[in-house]
Amino acid sequence: MARLVKHEKSIPYEISAAELPIYICGCGLSRNKPFCDGSHKKTRDEDAAEVYIYDENGRVRVNKEY
Repeated sequence: MARLVKHEKSIPYEISAAELPIYICGCGLSRNKPFCDGSHKKTRDEDAAEVYIYDENGRVRVNKEY
């Protein structure tokens, strides 16, 4: 069964490690989960009141009908 998961954070979570910080994906778009790969940069111009779906072709706004 497919599920739509809403990610509201548009920046990664920083985990302070002994030598280097580690960044965990907060946007849900990383192809290297759980680690951040910079994909959150695609979300910079999102409208906070809208919901979007991302695929290999880009971003699509979801019509809220419920």
